Amino acid sequence: MKSLKNGKSTLVSVENITPFGLWLFVKGKEYFLQYKDYPWFKNQTIASIQNVKLLHGCHLYWPKLDIDLELDNLENPEKYPLKAKLK
Repeated sequence: MKSLKNGKSTLVSVENITPFGLWLFVKGKEYFLQYKDYPWFKNQTIASIQNVKLLHGCHLYWPKLDIDLELDNLENPEKYPLKAKLK
């Protein structure tokens, strides 16, 4: 993993992974994604969870997991009442 050049900031990063979920830092805000609401992240490797990209300023994408989330989904969860179900 390469460090960013001096003065350059990252727009998205995984700050912590806990037994209950993960903490994301996106564009200056923190979000907690609980596994009960985002079960796709549970039992994944740290490397695959940390490999997240911010596309178009509002779209989070984990390429190794093939997971897509819009920032609006994290900021306004009441607008998205459906919950994921694992098979």
